[in-house]
Amino acid sequence: MALSSERLTATSKVAAVEESEYRLWYRNYDSPPIRALVSLAFEKTPEYGPFTITRSAEMAQGRVIREMEQPDSTLIDIANVATSDEREDNLRAIPVPIDGGLLGFRVCVVLRESLPIFEGVNSISDLQEAGIRIGQGTHWPDTDILKANGVTVITHSRYEILFRMLENQRFECFARGVSEVLFDLELHANMELAIEPDLLIAYPMPSYFFVSRRDHETAQRLQLGLERAIHDGSFGRYLENFYGRAMRELKLEKRRVLVLSNPFLTDESLTIGRQTLRDLKRRISLLSGSDESASDPES
Repeated sequence: MALSSERLTATSKVAAVEESEYRLWYRNYDSPPIRALVSLAFEKTPEYGPFTITRSAEMAQGRVIREMEQPDSTLIDIANVATSDEREDNLRAIPVPIDGGLLGFRVCVVLRESLPIFEGVNSISDLQEAGIRIGQGTHWPDTDILKANGVTVITHSRYEILFRMLENQRFECFARGVSEVLFDLELHANMELAIEPDLLIAYPMPSYFFVSRRDHETAQRLQLGLERAIHDGSFGRYLENFYGRAMRELKLEKRRVLVLSNPFLTDESLTIGRQTLRDLKRRISLLSGSDESASDPES
């Protein structure tokens, strides 16, 4: 039966305001900064319509990547993970480092009783001689980076299990990004754990939003939203709001920096990562609020 023009108009209006659902990887959904940045990007792109962000089923990072590679998977739409050449080949990356490039700057979460073994560590060779093993996720790009630099790495596929392994002394250092470590410790609330105060492990490793290669619309919306947020200054305010405290509390400017190479990046991401390392001191200053003259962390 043919619809009247009035009913067609009403139907069009309903379709025009239909809300889009975006399934965000549960680890990202549970992270206030990452979920806030997805919301910010979508809020900056109202022409794409209203949205809701939902939590994906709980799955390890390796499965997240496999699901997003599948043409018929409906379990996940967006994941924020560290980039690699393989991931950029198989998925669609939005090449804006979501935390200003801080994920490649890592500190050690340790058992308090293990703190003395880190004294005097000034190089990767010192780590090896002290018998310090680093815990990481099986499918995290960090694992291959650390191994390529001669670090002994102990792995597990589940992030939550790695904390238990640290508590059971399966390794001495759980290397966590400076943009995530304070949230980690607040979430796990184990008074026996501490952040080692003197070392900063640094390597070029931007962290991007990824979507399926077939999901052009979500990729375009995220890219446009982030670009608008950078342009109007709201991205800089986001960085200060969520990461300024970490810069101040972790005292990065006083740490001994161990710089590692990353042989697993595309040329574009390697350029972004190297620039981030070169700008380390400036970024620390910006995010700690000590540089009043600088206004754009991405410049």
